[in-house]
Amino acid sequence: MSTLKYRKVAALALVTTVGLGMAACSSSTKAAAGKTVITVDCAPQKTDNGGKSLASWNADIAKFQTIHPNIEIKSISVGAQCDTPADFTARIQGGTQADVFYGYMTDLQQVLDADAAEDITSYINNDTVPAYASISDIAKNAFKDGGKTYALPYFSYAMGLVYNKTLFQQAGIASGPTTWEEVAADAKKIAALGNGVSGYREYSAGNTGGWHMTAELYAAGSSPVSADGKTANVETPEAKALLQNLHNMRFTDNSVGTKQLLGWADLLTEAASGKVGMYVGAPDSIGQIVNLFKGKFSDWAMMPMPGYGGDAKATLGGGNAYFFKKGLTADQIKAGLMWVSYEDLTIGQGQYNYVQQKADGLPVGLPTSTLFAPGSAVQKQADTLAAANTNLNLADYAPYLAKPVPVKTEFDKAQQVYAVLDGVMSAVLTQQNANIDDLLAKATTSINAVLKGDGS
Repeated sequence: MSTLKYRKVAALALVTTVGLGMAACSSSTKAAAGKTVITVDCAPQKTDNGGKSLASWNADIAKFQTIHPNIEIKSISVGAQCDTPADFTARIQGGTQADVFYGYMTDLQQVLDADAAEDITSYINNDTVPAYASISDIAKNAFKDGGKTYALPYFSYAMGLVYNKTLFQQAGIASGPTTWEEVAADAKKIAALGNGVSGYREYSAGNTGGWHMTAELYAAGSSPVSADGKTANVETPEAKALLQNLHNMRFTDNSVGTKQLLGWADLLTEAASGKVGMYVGAPDSIGQIVNLFKGKFSDWAMMPMPGYGGDAKATLGGGNAYFFKKGLTADQIKAGLMWVSYEDLTIGQGQYNYVQQKADGLPVGLPTSTLFAPGSAVQKQADTLAAANTNLNLADYAPYLAKPVPVKTEFDKAQQVYAVLDGVMSAVLTQQNANIDDLLAKATTSINAVLKGDGS
């Protein structure tokens, strides 16, 4: 399959990652004619890449079933997204999820609370998941609890700085910035080009503002919640400096545009039209600019997440996995592991079938996933195959890859915290007289209520 599937924040309308338009199969599907039958969700939709992505998915199922004639894979639809939070919660609480069901990195706790997934620890071995040893510990640990594994990760990402190299050239800037001080200086030069161009763009609506604020706090060595995840941690020098920098860029430098309260699609639409110099994002967003909003790959390049006065201390990372429904038989769990391994963890197959993706006109070479440990044999194999089939200029992403920033994942109740921080981000970007101390004090109260279960 050629479509990557994941959810970063609840507001993202990831139209490239929806299921098949067919009736859902019961997860209690019985084996027929001696076969082990499993239902799997989160396939491409019929319209993805003109139907080519769905065709690849179906061809992969057919090939897999030829190799394993005792296994039958049935795809089911879960609606417009693989993991719309409310729908996902309803499915796992009602027991209507697929046998092998998609989940995001922050979904583990609610899956466990609902007793909705099997412990698959004892089923993972070289026969079922040959590449498991090469998966990064960060990705693995996100789906573990008490030493037990509850899902098989197959994709992860790390945020960085995406920049429009065409606008940089027009502004006379030789290379992408590495610090937030350089981001501010470069943004001012790019905004001076005029014609509605913003040097830097920032989110502040639909949980995306809080998502970005968290990523930028990680870069400063901080976090919006305490290390134990129990209390707010936003009344800090790092948070104040971050917000003051954005406020200055908005009202002193005039480099971040006048229209604010941007959600996911708003920023990427502007970027596709050539009006955005820089934004924080994962590499896949470049593909979305091109495939969903008709931009050009040749405009875009990436840098690591900027730091404050130096290298970033960390960057926000996320990812997804497949869980295995509670009550599956041992044969169904093994079959599901082998399918996910084949489709999503085998170089040359599924999401790593770069030959097919190139033939289908999809981008090959975007450094979208950080799933496999750097330097591992599997990662080297993937890089070699991507380089041999790339239809992009890989030099555009070399700085991002050459200096990887330590990845830090999201905390519990991240989406609710993001919603609180949206208000802070929107205020500093829309109110010239915004009082940052007051904003953070109010955010502290709200975040503490969320973490204690008194807020939403």
